[in-house]
Amino acid sequence: MEAQKDFKVTLAERSKLKDISLENIPFGKYFTDHMLVADYENGKWQTPEIVPYQSLMLDPSLAVLHYGQAIFEGIKAYRLKDGSVKIFRPNDNFKRFNASAVRMQMPEVPEAIFMEGLRKLIAIDKDWVPSNENHSLYIRPFMISSDAAIGVRPSEKYKFLIILSPTGPYYATPMRIYAEEKYVRAVPGGIGFAKAAGNYGAVLYPSAEAHKKGYDQVLWMDAFEHKYVQECGTMNAFFIIGDKVITPGLEEGTILAGVTRDSVITVLKEMGFEVEERPLSIDEIIEAHKAGQLKEIFGTGTAATIALIKELKYKDYEMAFDVTQWKTAPEVRNRIDAIRYGYQPDTHGWLWPV
Repeated sequence: MEAQKDFKVTLAERSKLKDISLENIPFGKYFTDHMLVADYENGKWQTPEIVPYQSLMLDPSLAVLHYGQAIFEGIKAYRLKDGSVKIFRPNDNFKRFNASAVRMQMPEVPEAIFMEGLRKLIAIDKDWVPSNENHSLYIRPFMISSDAAIGVRPSEKYKFLIILSPTGPYYATPMRIYAEEKYVRAVPGGIGFAKAAGNYGAVLYPSAEAHKKGYDQVLWMDAFEHKYVQECGTMNAFFIIGDKVITPGLEEGTILAGVTRDSVITVLKEMGFEVEERPLSIDEIIEAHKAGQLKEIFGTGTAATIALIKELKYKDYEMAFDVTQWKTAPEVRNRIDAIRYGYQPDTHGWLWPV
């Protein structure tokens, strides 16, 4: 990778870290002292800057506020047992970010700005990386259209930023899930595979309806038959049926190609499991449950890593599980965490030094 040599850096006069504790910190509430900003104008990227974390001055006609050209990523950095700080698979997020940019008719961010900027920013704010168990530094790269004009067309200006947030566990307890039959998250040919802001805004109402029913998240189904599983909330979904692990495939472009998803598949195969990436119907899930073959259900994502699912409801059929007896999902999580925190060697090249 060619290094970006002309970053402009302005340091904060005082660190906010003196005012907070990194123990038991909630997800996404506090942000570090600095952020990265790069503007795209006149067909090229301008000099990226690392500046003190601050509010943005936005014109009311800003294109993103009206037409939704906005994408983001979620990455984590960890403090290893030896005290060093490393980022988990950022290059995969970089590639997915630009795939989202292409789908949303936005400019791709150069590797030198994204990757080198990420490293420089975290190096400056490395004291914000927690050392507590199950804690990490959440990294949020995002890009918005920034034309100050109203008109349904791709913007000519864009703003790319990276902000950092120390965080603890995302889902602290196993979840109750409701299989959604009316609302849909994505359709073939749509933007389900992209990490676009609109995908997440559209799921808020159905998720709130599920909460009213006492459930933590929804299990998204396909748009045509409401029969085939897509994602679980904002996570990829895994089902252990018999001696196989099944997760929906990526072919239709309706689910996100999760970096954690890929990591989990790799670890499951190392543990000797056969992993099938294919269409999975709710009927097959119910039949497996009735036959006593549905062993475990869990979700995977950057924020949660692995979230255990203790209950799944479809129409009037309820499936409940004693997650305290589960072996596979906890073991996968332990193996990935062992790599992330430096207790096991990283034989996959997943950790990037800061």
